[in-house]
Amino acid sequence: MENPISNTRRSVDRRSFMKSGLLAGGAATIGAGLLANATSARAQDWKDDGGLDAGDVAILRFLAAAEIIESDLWIQYAELGGIGDNPPVEVDPGEMATLNAYQTALSALDSDGPQYITSNTIDEVSHATFLNAYLESKGADPVDFDEFRTLQGSQATGAENIGRLTNLMHLNVDTSWFVRYRSATNPDFGATFPQAVKISDRTAIPITNADFNNPNRIQVIANTAAFHFGYIEQGGSSLYAVMSQKVKHPEVLQITLGIGGDEIAHFLEWVDFAGNGVQAPVAPVSDSGLTFPDFFANPPLKPASLVQPSLIFPVPCEFISPNLPHVSIIRPLTDRFGGAVATIASFTADGLFVGQSKKFLATLQRMAVEADAAHR
Repeated sequence: MENPISNTRRSVDRRSFMKSGLLAGGAATIGAGLLANATSARAQDWKDDGGLDAGDVAILRFLAAAEIIESDLWIQYAELGGIGDNPPVEVDPGEMATLNAYQTALSALDSDGPQYITSNTIDEVSHATFLNAYLESKGADPVDFDEFRTLQGSQATGAENIGRLTNLMHLNVDTSWFVRYRSATNPDFGATFPQAVKISDRTAIPITNADFNNPNRIQVIANTAAFHFGYIEQGGSSLYAVMSQKVKHPEVLQITLGIGGDEIAHFLEWVDFAGNGVQAPVAPVSDSGLTFPDFFANPPLKPASLVQPSLIFPVPCEFISPNLPHVSIIRPLTDRFGGAVATIASFTADGLFVGQSKKFLATLQRMAVEADAAHR
């Protein structure tokens, strides 16, 4: 199948991931990248009567880069935890397919968890594909990261033996988002938030088949993934909101609002999903020094409402001015905490790029700086 978002137009077979009916044909590959000669100078030359300026190009290219990164990590989650046949199983008509231990652990958080993982993956692939196609339709360079697909992923049954952009096996998951969205304070006003659970250098996917055999370990891996899902999608929610404040062309605003809204839909699901990992019957659960307590029985913070698992919608907080009434919003909404440079810094601290090249990180940083520099 032709890669829809790589300007090299190379064919890449990912059908082992796409065997399920929902995935077949829809999102075959997400390996796209950055041309070495792609510069903002070319973007400045790209204008027509209704065209976009360099800032809009920089924004779209960074968003495409972010979506390619997200697609890469979500495909890894879907290969092992989605609804596809990983590992392949034969079932009689009317019988439920056998789940691997990771899918079972994810299903303990929500019986539809594997379906949600697959659907989230399809969405992210569609975002990356669309953004690159839109850039090309306007005469701008798409983003191509194929040269950076060098990381070793999971070796458990179900994972493809292909190069990855991201590393899900050494994560330092920032769980402060869980507290932030239950707080009446706003990071854009200087508020800071503690970690709900301290997750340092942990894997969010089974690394080998041995991980399937320890019930506590596989549940802790699934819980780590759950908080990582929320971390990734809350970041996307803020990023699109921040970029929407910068774009000039109405059509680009339509794109950032449209895709950004989908990121928010993802985030709200994973808020609920993560909360299910810190209450009975899943919690408490421990493995190798990491414990997910029952937040209802033993809340790690006071007041307990700051970590209440059943609070899944944003609590009203300060916005625009401390003198105005509190309101429920996505936050942060400023460059400092939710912009492009902040996003790459957060991804790096998260451990997503452990093992990646300096060239890859420098490329992302350059794109992020150009996106943040855009303005109306």
